[in-house]
Amino acid sequence: MIVLAGVSAYHIRFAEFTTDIRPVIFADNLPFAYYLKIVLFVAFLWLIIFALAGLYNIRSTRKLVKEIYRVVLACSTGLMLIVILIFMRRELFDSRFIVLAGWILAIIYISLARAIVRWIQRTLFIYGVGVRKIIMVGNTKTTDSLVKEFSQDKRFGYQIVKRLRDFNIETAHELREFLKTKEVDEIIQSDPNLTKAEVLRLYDFADENHIIFKYAADLLGTKVLKTEVAEVAGIPIVEVKKTPLDGWGRIIKRIFDLAGAAFLIIILSPALALTALIIKLDSSGPVFYLDYRSGQAGKRFLFYKFRSMVAHLCDGEGPSATPEGNKILQKLETDQQANTRKEDPLHKIKDDPRVTRVGRFIRRWSIDELPQLFNVIKGDISLVGPRPHMTMETAKYESHHKKVLTIKPGITGLAQISGRSDLSFEEEVKLDTYYIENWSFLLDSAILLRTPLAVIRGRKVE
Repeated sequence: MIVLAGVSAYHIRFAEFTTDIRPVIFADNLPFAYYLKIVLFVAFLWLIIFALAGLYNIRSTRKLVKEIYRVVLACSTGLMLIVILIFMRRELFDSRFIVLAGWILAIIYISLARAIVRWIQRTLFIYGVGVRKIIMVGNTKTTDSLVKEFSQDKRFGYQIVKRLRDFNIETAHELREFLKTKEVDEIIQSDPNLTKAEVLRLYDFADENHIIFKYAADLLGTKVLKTEVAEVAGIPIVEVKKTPLDGWGRIIKRIFDLAGAAFLIIILSPALALTALIIKLDSSGPVFYLDYRSGQAGKRFLFYKFRSMVAHLCDGEGPSATPEGNKILQKLETDQQANTRKEDPLHKIKDDPRVTRVGRFIRRWSIDELPQLFNVIKGDISLVGPRPHMTMETAKYESHHKKVLTIKPGITGLAQISGRSDLSFEEEVKLDTYYIENWSFLLDSAILLRTPLAVIRGRKVE
């Protein structure tokens, strides 16, 4: 793919439509045979970079998006290597266009090729080719769930050849006899409640028989996904990291928020002005709905939205709230049919009678949330993060719900693109917790790109 990208870039530069725009003045200095030797040498160097970047791990379980991200980083590193080589030789390459076009095409070609390889691999898994033969050890719901998933979805690439309820001495002897006639690649301990003696016995057994050992995290392990180990007086001390956003991650996210929000405000300014005008013409009252929401660490801030309710019937705790609106909300919250989240700290009102005609439209297409871009500029929220909830709602949080207050809330987030209003509150918290513990710039970018599709798919009107 690297060589193909280089050859494609060369032919594009010498194509008629390109030379009409910018004539070639170096044709005699860069014959194709000489250029091909350069491409082959560069390709060899890039393969080394790809190997160092971990892109040749056949058993990798990375998602395609993360793999493409690594491809981009590896190709960009290769591009810098070319620039350094040109600098060291103290001469300019004959065409900067070929260098840049080759870099872009390499990213496209390699990403496409890897997507095809992954598809072929998963197709072969369905037919039992290349699957990993595993032994499941455990007697919990987690074990049952894994067995069900591996059995129903062959694309995981796992085939369960044996299941053990525990791992005592008798079981170990039974498994040793089993290995004499069957091939096993991995042992997965899916029961975190096995005794310490059983776990050590199982680990030693896997090590002795050269079998990969994996295990399901215990209760603490599920809460502690990011750790940092430091040695103090010869003793390893593990620090629990709440989120990768600590330090430089926070700075990068803030710069991205400012640039992204400013850009979107400029691009969407006609839509913002038109929406404000339509709201004013549709019903009397202010254009904006102002309410207090809980931000990072529970800090209260003034939250902006386009008004979608009748002005004198708005609820909440902010300047836009009215006593009559809160009374109606209290009645709707107790209505089994109206409140779709009666068991949650949140309220989700179906067919809310207070919503205006324009309000239903702007809610359907999330236009009511566009003023939150100004909250991003102020620093109250981010472009991506957990959903910002009302202070009266966060007051009802249980202890594990407060994890979502670790970072700034966002206009969109992992929960919003995964089900929007159709998710239960507990599902939403799980997704937001995953986002907090696994934040990356790539994850933010992927969420932002998927947000328009989530809006098009629609949601239940609140």
